[in-house]
Amino acid sequence: MISRLSRLTRPAALSLLAVTPLTLLTACAEKGGDGGTSGAISVRAADDACELSRTSAPTGSIAFKITNEGSKITEFYLYSPDKKVVSEVEGIGPGISRTMKVKVTKAGSYTTACKPGMVGDGIRGGFSVTDK
Repeated sequence: MISRLSRLTRPAALSLLAVTPLTLLTACAEKGGDGGTSGAISVRAADDACELSRTSAPTGSIAFKITNEGSKITEFYLYSPDKKVVSEVEGIGPGISRTMKVKVTKAGSYTTACKPGMVGDGIRGGFSVTDK
């Protein structure tokens, strides 16, 4: 009787070991849902456009979800008020989305840019960072 139980218990234990990591991953995914980008600013990048769902955010962590709807590989940049690169994401192919997360500690007038073809100054727009 004990040997029958151990034969039944071993496959059951192996099944539990195989399923448990998947359960844990699912629980983590459901808790965060979107990897922490639920408040992300959507950016529609195209060959001739760079449209943001919002053009301002408070200081702190800011996420931009860039979707390339164009036919060329593109890049997305956030420039500081003194025109230095704060953050960038490169190599976003047509039909691909990427998320750029950046921590901005100072309020001010920033600039965003999509660079279709990854050349030139790109398509720029104003972006305001306000104090919390």
